[in-house]
Amino acid sequence: MIIVTGAAGFIGSIVVAALNNSGEKDVLAVDTLGSEGKFKNLRARSLTDIIEPDALLAGLRAGSIKPDAIIHMGAITDTSDKDADKMLAMNTKYTRELALHCMDKGIRFIYASSASVYGDGNFGFADDDSVTPSLLPLNPYAWSKWLFDAEAIKNGWDKKIAGFRFFNVFGPNEYHKGFMGSVVWHSYKQVMENGSIRLFQSHKDGIAHGEQKRDFVYVMDVVGVLLWAVKNPQACGIFNLGSGKARSYNDLAKAIFAAVGKEPNIEYVPTPESIRSSYQYFTEADLSKLRAAGCEYEFQPLEDTIAAYVKGYLTQSNQYM
Repeated sequence: MIIVTGAAGFIGSIVVAALNNSGEKDVLAVDTLGSEGKFKNLRARSLTDIIEPDALLAGLRAGSIKPDAIIHMGAITDTSDKDADKMLAMNTKYTRELALHCMDKGIRFIYASSASVYGDGNFGFADDDSVTPSLLPLNPYAWSKWLFDAEAIKNGWDKKIAGFRFFNVFGPNEYHKGFMGSVVWHSYKQVMENGSIRLFQSHKDGIAHGEQKRDFVYVMDVVGVLLWAVKNPQACGIFNLGSGKARSYNDLAKAIFAAVGKEPNIEYVPTPESIRSSYQYFTEADLSKLRAAGCEYEFQPLEDTIAAYVKGYLTQSNQYM
């Protein structure tokens, strides 16, 4: 049995689909479904059961749930949520209990960290264990993810488990996320509704409007690496998980227009004052550590992944994987 937490969420549901497609049918889904339409992400999936997060802990403690691996994607991911206590309880302490159980029982444990732990990027984006304690995350979500990473490194747990710092992930099954959805999804909707895409102006000398860069990574590539980690339990540590190549917002916008067969029409608007001082102009995953661990997964070019997302899902009557 493989357990996937956050199984009805964006990345978790793609993990479930990929496991099913690889022949794994004994999948225990852990999530709360709510009323956001997340259940649609689990349609046509082969599942052993769907249980809530507290039920998973109870089953593990009682010994009634005995998985071969836990892929822990579940978390509170709203970066605008200021409730640090809630983040600490779910994103840090819950993760810690799962990790400790897995290490004690010899169960493969893979969990989602976040590139947001790098804060404003002043320390760079290398997943160097010696740098992690010095990082300065900017919001409670990022702090809660950083806190477990730092604890794992301090206690040597990272030698027994695998964590992945996701960069800017986009792709099918993200639709319930609302304003927290990817730039690709929101930009596509702008094109369909208004015929244009609005991007933030640059307020930094030497960087043109729309030339701010991010490491955009397709969810299918992210999950490809996660399945590699399941199959390679010797690969332990905390790794970056992005494409490894920063691309500009202009590149992203042009790829979306190309995918829908329209000429680019980009508007540049001022970056809100409230975020201007902390706005990042560049992020890029350093994949050296992941490659050194033996992962040879080849990430697809941005233009190809945006075309796959737009043509394979967003323009289809069934947009779900």
